Formats: sequence, C-alpha cells, structure tokens
Amino acid sequence: MSRGKRYSGEKKLNLKKVFAVIVALAVIVMFIIMAVKMLRQKPKVEEKSFQNGYFTIYENGKWGVINSKGEEIIKPTYDEMIVIPDSTKEVFLYTESANYVDNSYKINAINEKGEKIFGEYDNILPIENYDTNYNLWYEKNALKVQKADKFGLIDLNGKELLPIEYDEISAIKGVKNVLITRKDDLYGLVDNLGNIIIENKYAEITTVDDKYEHGFIVKNSEGKYGLISYDKKQVLEEKYNEIKHVYGNNQYIANENGNWIVVNSSGETVLASGAENIVAINGDLYVVQTDGKYGIVDNQNNQKVDPTYDGLEYAFSDYYIAKKDDKYGIINSNNETKVEFKYKSIYYDEEGNYIQAEKEDYTEDLMNSNLEVKVSGIVSEINNELNYIKVREGNDYKYYNFKFEEKDSKDILTSNSLFLSKKDDKYGFVNQYGVVVVDYIYDDATEQNKYGFAAVKKDGKWGAINFKGEVTAGLEYTLENNLVIDFIGAYHLAEDLNANYYTK
Repeated sequence: MSRGKRYSGEKKLNLKKVFAVIVALAVIVMFIIMAVKMLRQKPKVEEKSFQNGYFTIYENGKWGVINSKGEEIIKPTYDEMIVIPDSTKEVFLYTESANYVDNSYKINAINEKGEKIFGEYDNILPIENYDTNYNLWYEKNALKVQKADKFGLIDLNGKELLPIEYDEISAIKGVKNVLITRKDDLYGLVDNLGNIIIENKYAEITTVDDKYEHGFIVKNSEGKYGLISYDKKQVLEEKYNEIKHVYGNNQYIANENGNWIVVNSSGETVLASGAENIVAINGDLYVVQTDGKYGIVDNQNNQKVDPTYDGLEYAFSDYYIAKKDDKYGIINSNNETKVEFKYKSIYYDEEGNYIQAEKEDYTEDLMNSNLEVKVSGIVSEINNELNYIKVREGNDYKYYNFKFEEKDSKDILTSNSLFLSKKDDKYGFVNQYGVVVVDYIYDDATEQNKYGFAAVKKDGKWGAINFKGEVTAGLEYTLENNLVIDFIGAYHLAEDLNANYYTK
C-alpha cells in the first residue's frame, strides 16, 4: 500500500511568502501614514482666478495704493487722496500741489512703479460722475487733460482723444460714455472716445433720461428747446418752452406756448392735454396731474383713471405705482388695485423685471412680473452683474435669481473658492465639495468678494481671510458705522462709500 511521499520533518522557510507579507505590511503602514497626513492637512481649496485691481489706501494720515492681493504698490506717503479712475489700470492720479485759498492745484499721474506719466500736461483730471443715489464713479476710458486754461481728452494709455481747445469738459450726471464740452460759452457733446456727437452751438444740453440712446434735449440761444438723437438727427425742432426728461414709445412731453403736450419723434402732437401737467408715458396712455392729484388719460383725453392719487408712476405693462394716504400700492389703467396700499415704498427694477415693496418693519416683499409675492425678507444685496438677489430671511441668508428661484451659493458665486456656511448659529466656510475649510467659530461673516477675501466677525470684532481660509486681518475692527463690510488683504473699506478707499 502506498503511503505517499515521505516527510523528512525538516522545516524550510518559504521566502516568497515572507516577502509578500513584508510588502503587504509596508503598504499598510504607508497607507496609515498618508491617512494621518491627510487628516492633519487642510481640505483642498480649488485654485481660482480672481479679479485683478488697484485700490486707494489711507494709513497714518497718508495715501497710497494696494493691489487686489492686498500688496502695497504705492507706499502711503502722499498728503492728498490718490484717485484711480479705472481699478484695472495702473494709472494713479495724485495732487502734487494745492492752494486752497484760490482753489488752484496741480494733479499728475504715476504708474505702478511710481514713475510719472503723461508729464506733458499741466493737469490730469479724472472725470467724476454720480448715479441717482449719488454714488461716485469715474469715466474709465478717458481722462481730462489741461494746458494753460484749455482742456482736452486722452485715454488711459495717453492717446489723444480730443484736442486741448475746450473751456470745460464734464460728465452728464448718471450717464456713461457721454461728455459735455464747452467752447466760447456754447455747449456740445462728445463720447468718451472723442467722437463729436453735437457741435458746440447750444446754450444748454441734457439727456432725456439716463439712456443716451433716447436722445438729447438742446436749448438754443433764443431759449427754445428741441431734441437731437444720438446719431445726430434733429428729432424735435427748437420751438418748445421746455421738454421733460421723460421718454416712452418714441414720444416726448413738451411745453408749447404754456401748454403741456405729447409729441412723437416725427414732431406730431399726439396729446393736446388740458391738464396742468403730464408726467409719464405708457404707449397711448398718459399720467396727468390735475388740481394736484394724479390720474390717467388716453390719447383722446378720455379719463381712464380719475385724478385721485397723491402720486402715480408708470412701472411696466399696464401697471402703475400709486400713492394714497401715505401708502403705496399698484393699480392698472382700469383703476383696479392689483397690489394693496400697505407699503412704505415700491420700486420697479426694469433690468431684473421685478418689484421691491418695503414694509413698515423695513423688510421687503419681492414680486415677480405677475405681482405675486415670491420672497419676503431684508434685501442685503442685488447683483445685476451676476443676476442674483441675496435676502436675509430670519437668521439665514438665501440667494435667488431674478426669477426668484432659490439657488445654492456655489451655483451663483461660481468664481469663489470658499462658500459661507452656517451651523449651530456659527459661521464657517466650505469648499466646492462641501468640506469644511474654516471651522464654525464666527458670529458673522460675508461671502468671498471677487478678489478672494471674506470678512469674519467674532466677539464684536471684524477681520478677514483669503481664498485659502488664511487670516489676512486679525479680529480687531468694530466697523459699527460701516454700511458695507469688505476687505482687501489687511485693509477694510472706509465708512464713507463715496470716498472709495480702504484703510486699517
């Protein structure tokens, strides 16, 4: 009977198995080490490309410039404020000398290296403008330059746009890219590229409204008013006592021989009103004032809405914002109340096509174009560039597009690397995957701005972090009087928003 192979009893080492075990143990150890390192490391933050720019700073009574990384570009050594007409261009205007007795001054320009540029001019001046809320801004594409007592225009590269032969050049309030020129006490218009729109031959020039495409009201030497289009065509001849800054459906409100009328772009009278005033146009319907009250008539002077309102303003479609007994509501041209008279104010945003209605407690109802209330809360930001509204509802902030669809901040703020997050009444920041990068330790915070910085608040003091979650400004600022909290590096926005500078 076979008993199989003989076993000698001598133990032999299996080298292949031993080597495999050693390799497996090494892999496990390496995995553990890597896992520990990953746990110790901060979660990865996606690299983003943030906007570049330059900002005026004020420190220890002196003025300088930083870039959008918070780095000092021009040391704060200047006595007068440095003006930056276009934050994306390294053109910085500083006052070399000023005499406040006779209001004379000399303003020069320097670049990022502190070198003087455009030195052939006596003065290099920003072109100031204001919006309807008196927020200051500058023309970005042009500078006013002076030699002796004459002015011209250059672009921010120094190219001459308009010869130095004018007595004055100035902006039209609230209107971009169009400038008024004065020569020999006569006014004309140019665009910000130096193209002449209207020659210098009028006693006065204004825009119809804040859109230059709707034309320009001109006044001749006899004191009569007419209207010229942007493409230099005479729309209305200069024969009216006044033309209002109102436009609608290619029609204008004018005063002829003491009577208010509506004329179209062909100069034809479409409404010969018997009312004391005409204030708005909506197709062939017109808001008129009679005995101090407001109503609506059609182009045949038929009364559509009796003059019973304290205020009446055309909004859109067939809707009018009306005031009655110190409250605001919305009516249509049939005098039907479409929004109850219970608001402190009502505003129609034409660009976003929605209604903001402020209540007595300073919260707002936001309505769509069907006048349906879609959101209620405190509006903290309206961004027409990214088309969103940020609303505080209770203790939380929410984002909506202009259709009032709620959006996650990551869907709205696509250029951000960090996103504000709230947990247990504390604020922190997460990355695009929702992983916590900055712990929930702050009492308040802002979303990241377009330069990569976010403001954070703890125990009543504000500071800032960068796009990686690293602290750039310690928690040392109360900022109680600041309407807007914003940081660039270690610098925060000044209290006066119109001052347009950052400080420590």
